[in-house]
Amino acid sequence: MDDHLLEMRSITKTFPGVKALEDVNLAVRRGEIHAICGENGAGKSTLMKVLSGVYPTGSYEGEIVYDGQPVRFNGIRDSEHVGIVIIHQELALVPYLSIAENIFLGNERRGRGGLIDWNKANAEAGRLLDEVGLTENPVTPVGQLGVGKQQLVEIAKALSKDVRLLILDEPTAALNDNDSAHLLDLLRRLRERGITCIMISHKLGEITAIADQVTVIRDGRTVETLSLHAGEVTQERIIRGMVGRDLQSFYPERQSRPGDEVLRVEDWTVWHPTQDRKVVEGASFTVRAGEVVGIAGLMGAGRTELAMSIFGRSYGRNVSGRLFVRGREVKARSVAEAIDIGIAYATEDRKHYGLNLIDDIRHNISAAALDKLASAGWVNDNEEIKVSEGYRRDMNIKAPSVTAVVGKLSGGNQQKVVLSKWLFTDPEVLILDEPTRGIDVGAKYEIYTIINRLVAAGKAVLVISSELPELLGICDRIYTLSAGRITGEMPVGQATQENLMELMTKEKELVA
Repeated sequence: MDDHLLEMRSITKTFPGVKALEDVNLAVRRGEIHAICGENGAGKSTLMKVLSGVYPTGSYEGEIVYDGQPVRFNGIRDSEHVGIVIIHQELALVPYLSIAENIFLGNERRGRGGLIDWNKANAEAGRLLDEVGLTENPVTPVGQLGVGKQQLVEIAKALSKDVRLLILDEPTAALNDNDSAHLLDLLRRLRERGITCIMISHKLGEITAIADQVTVIRDGRTVETLSLHAGEVTQERIIRGMVGRDLQSFYPERQSRPGDEVLRVEDWTVWHPTQDRKVVEGASFTVRAGEVVGIAGLMGAGRTELAMSIFGRSYGRNVSGRLFVRGREVKARSVAEAIDIGIAYATEDRKHYGLNLIDDIRHNISAAALDKLASAGWVNDNEEIKVSEGYRRDMNIKAPSVTAVVGKLSGGNQQKVVLSKWLFTDPEVLILDEPTRGIDVGAKYEIYTIINRLVAAGKAVLVISSELPELLGICDRIYTLSAGRITGEMPVGQATQENLMELMTKEKELVA
């Protein structure tokens, strides 16, 4: 029997005006975890869509050999019929349906007369949930679950289809450390059962910990396939293949020269929008010109809630406390007021809240400050194009023109559009919530360079991140948040992951 379950040979995929894949080759052995790495836009997801039939036979060149036989997939049902199941980065679950209904959607368990047998469906769903380590009731609506548990529901759904080759696109991108560890353990157990996995991920630490082999793709071409069993493959080696050069440091160097205080928040308290509890309590902090200040905290600590409530009270109720910009007390009671006084907020969820994915780069960049381009109620189209082209060039947004649809861009380039939108408002304070989530190391480095340019120009930058090495690499000072309260402040020269974690897990009653 052939040792390879899957071979993709000389795959070439072209879209109007761009060649997304060119002569890509991939060979995956039976019962292994095979990682695929590459920068945003390298063609990883496109390759998997070719494999799963999202892009059907005839829409690409090349050959797919599965289980020793050439195959032709005209849609996802064809690939699922032979045991290939893909879990996309944006989970395909219906939030209002139960776990069981989602698991068997399109694959319903039927009884006599062709009617759905709900007892059978719920019982089978319960067994599948046990297999993936999820202790939820099968009748629970999926919308009540966190992202980590929803990922497990997706895997249970794949298992219900007798999966032989499971494809996961950025499975841990939106997960916390505990959920990520649980998911990786599950993948190891699936490997022991003989299920083959292909995993696309930007988290190189996870790849080196779990993968058997890794294929690197750059600019739509296969660079190399590395075996991790010998223990000789390092993150640096993978990065070199991804970006075509060595990154001397993950974080660009910057001389810290903080100036005058730009933002001061005093005794800031925010109540949950629907529940009778405080999400942020008595938080106070400052940010100076030319300074990057970090906010570190575990999931649920209130980091995003703090930032959004400052940004025009776009989260919470009964918000109290004092807000100062350049020494003057201000009242940012709406997003429009926050923008007017010089505060900008780049959300952690760029796809839902940061961008209009069906519109072009030009309109996304101008959206937050149209008044700067308008006269007598009319937007000057020529000026809008000129401004957005300037940002496309300065931010190195990889797109043929500013009329390119944002939803077609890679994650890193989408993030640059978000930053461009808020820079166009000319803010005094820029709040960046998880600015590098879901983007590759090369794009991360570019984002860090942009942050350095901003603070060099005298801007005040507040960064929220779940990655402590990132905060330690780019910040001047770091505040820690636990259960909605500031538990410490530390210059980056004195901070370590260990002492930050100690402050991040400080019990509420111990906080002074």
